Amino acid sequence: MKPPISAAARQHLKGLGHHLQPVVQCGKDGLTSAVVAAVEGALARHELIKVKISENADGDRHEIAGSLAESTASVLVDVLGRTLLLYRRHPSKPKIELPDAKSAKKKKRPGPKGDAPAK
Repeated sequence: MKPPISAAARQHLKGLGHHLQPVVQCGKDGLTSAVVAAVEGALARHELIKVKISENADGDRHEIAGSLAESTASVLVDVLGRTLLLYRRHPSKPKIELPDAKSAKKKKRPGPKGDAPAK
């Protein structure tokens, strides 16, 4: 199965999400309809959000993350500890421009200094 976003786009989103604070908390009851509704609203406003999963939440954090991404039609960008990073492009007014895989491959990183061939 092909991932819904490229590796370059995933890295870009991780960078953008690094400074974000969680906007939704998944409590001890686990994944409820209220949590799904809160994530839906947050994704509609922000496109990229963090969700914090409580330590006493019912279920495994990776299972909760997958279920939440599936139920909100979003992309699970990253699971770091008990924090999830979710992305869903706004259908009419996208705020985040994702790099495409072709342009990411074209960019070459400069090598370490002193790597130039001797003349």
